Amino acid sequence: MELKSLSFPAENPPLSVIAAAKLAGISVPTDASLTPDSPPVLHFSDGRNLRGVSALLRYFGRVSNLCGGDAFQDAQIVEWLEYAPVLSVGSAFENACKHLDEYLGSRTFLVDHSFSIADIAIWTGLAGAGLRWESLRKSKKYVNLTRWYSSILAEHGDALNQVTGAYVGKKGSAKSKENTASQQSKGVNGDVVKAGTNRGTFEVDLPEAEVGKVKLRFAPEPSGYLHIGHSKAALLNQYFAQRYQGQVIVRFDDTNPAKESNEFVDNLLKDIETLGIKYETVTYTSDYFPELMEMAEKLINEGKAYVDDTPREEMQKERMDGIESKCRNHSKEENLKLWEQMIAGSERGRQCCVRGKLDMQDPNKSLRDPVYYRCNPMPHHRIGSKYKVYPTYDFACPFVDSIEGITHALRSSEYHDRNAQYYRIQDDMGLRRVHLYEFSRLNMVYTLLSKRKLLWFVQNEKVNGWDDPRFPTVQGIVRRGLKVEALIQFILEQGASKNLNLMEWDKLWTINKKIIDPVCPRHTAVIEEGRVLLTLSNGPEKPFVRIIPRHKKYEGAGEKATTFTRSIWIDRADAELISVDEEVTLMDWGNAIVKKIEKDQDGNLALTGVLHLEGSVKTTKLKLTWLPEIDELVKLSLMEFDYLITKKKLEEGEDFLDVLNPCTEKETAALGDSNMRNLKRGDVLQLERKGYFRCDVPYLRPSKPIVLFAIPDGRQQAGLK
Repeated sequence: MELKSLSFPAENPPLSVIAAAKLAGISVPTDASLTPDSPPVLHFSDGRNLRGVSALLRYFGRVSNLCGGDAFQDAQIVEWLEYAPVLSVGSAFENACKHLDEYLGSRTFLVDHSFSIADIAIWTGLAGAGLRWESLRKSKKYVNLTRWYSSILAEHGDALNQVTGAYVGKKGSAKSKENTASQQSKGVNGDVVKAGTNRGTFEVDLPEAEVGKVKLRFAPEPSGYLHIGHSKAALLNQYFAQRYQGQVIVRFDDTNPAKESNEFVDNLLKDIETLGIKYETVTYTSDYFPELMEMAEKLINEGKAYVDDTPREEMQKERMDGIESKCRNHSKEENLKLWEQMIAGSERGRQCCVRGKLDMQDPNKSLRDPVYYRCNPMPHHRIGSKYKVYPTYDFACPFVDSIEGITHALRSSEYHDRNAQYYRIQDDMGLRRVHLYEFSRLNMVYTLLSKRKLLWFVQNEKVNGWDDPRFPTVQGIVRRGLKVEALIQFILEQGASKNLNLMEWDKLWTINKKIIDPVCPRHTAVIEEGRVLLTLSNGPEKPFVRIIPRHKKYEGAGEKATTFTRSIWIDRADAELISVDEEVTLMDWGNAIVKKIEKDQDGNLALTGVLHLEGSVKTTKLKLTWLPEIDELVKLSLMEFDYLITKKKLEEGEDFLDVLNPCTEKETAALGDSNMRNLKRGDVLQLERKGYFRCDVPYLRPSKPIVLFAIPDGRQQAGLK
């Protein structure tokens, strides 16, 4: 009986099955045309088929003697095959790694003393997690699991590398490496971009990078909180540091005392920790102010810089037109004299700046004598009023990068035109050149990422601080209910691409839903306004309580107590859909038949019905959430949020003040089940049939509502009214 083909969805290639076939020495043609949720199918030449990962693994295991030697071992293998899918559940991945690490403490293989399809299933489950597993593997957090993984790879690397190389990181294409051109092309960074490799958009090499010698820096300016755009830069730095077994440092580019503060430093460090960035040390550009001043003076002495008192607007016009400043050819002595006036912060000095003497005719305007130093009388948040002059970013960055031993500086592609300036300044300073590596800036629809614009919302009290759930800051989106794991996955999926993309928030929230849905507990709420009492004439004479799971498919969510009463509350919107004599399903109870619907002169509804618990839930159209009529119900404040602006993308020169969204939050009063008294701040839950929420203010007292923030689930929603 010959094998005809193996069919599977392109979005979800069965790595374990393909690997088992490869290890069994069986060549089977693949067909990646099944619909996304379909199980893999093995087609035989006589028309028979086998379906499902477990069945196919056991088939290939049997024909290659990779199944158990006895009934007990065979059952153990089945246990591991059933366990393997947990590795694809984001929220459970690290717990699974911990369990595997403990289990493998004194074992070479998962079952008995020989390699089996159980090892294949778990190994490919880890390999399929891509960067997430590679990061854990390199961290050496799980020593036993890493040892086992590496030993399997050492023994069966040829076959396993072919499978992972062809499919990991390529879900959605499912094209084998053999069918992909092996050409290489150079990107704008001089990096080699490889086709047919298994790291998706990350498969690019840093130019002239040596394993163990790469040093990178994440260098935020402490003038705001970390936002989703900064997150991309931080995570890319960590990715390359891990890939090349190098290191990343955090450096605060604190050269502008007018915008910076210790509050921003503290919160940036908090956000970096939230993202899981592992850095070697924290440095500050201000640590190098003495050396930077010496360098400025050295360049003045060498005729590579001069002091200019041209008014700022006139200077900008001259740069645009390529006109040399009247101060450009002043003598060294005159320049040094004015430099001393700048250092002293005198009235004359405050009229001046230091400019590099580069090339005023260069078509690249960043090379037209950029400003190196400016006067600023404001005290610095770290060093007080010691200095009256401060270096510009363009001057300080190439200096400190080189001095600190940075090998590769990652910058977003918006700096592309200033790359030549960066290298020219390093050359004039006589310093080692640092490799620049470009990546595309992350832009999101309906979102402002300019710190100056975000600061406007804070200062004008349009939001409640930098951690407002409407803000794109790390603290804001986490407070709204985003799991950091989802943010990391979203950013790593984009990789180090240079393509400028305007990303949809829906994609990020969809990833988030896949992480929270399998584990978050379920609770019940009824909207307070217009709520309707349904009286069940044959309902329980005395209330009784049942203990039921908070999540029917995840025991770890715990249990909750549900009270059953003769009268229950339902949502007005549900009540309006019910007809007399209609049978409905009361969730977690059973069916009921509504016998009477009454409406008073104020429009209030009251329903009467009878329980019909023997009725089939399959026959009812309406499945209703409900709450018992008891005093223990808790008050809820359900908060929904919308974008701060009404336009997907602002055009060049367009003022964001012209597109402010007049309605960005909506509060709805509701009642919740009594179990919600135990919620803690930060807990994520699902209100059944209402969506996902994060607890922002937990239960304090009966008169004060629990505040729940609605978490988007990735579906397009209309704006708030």
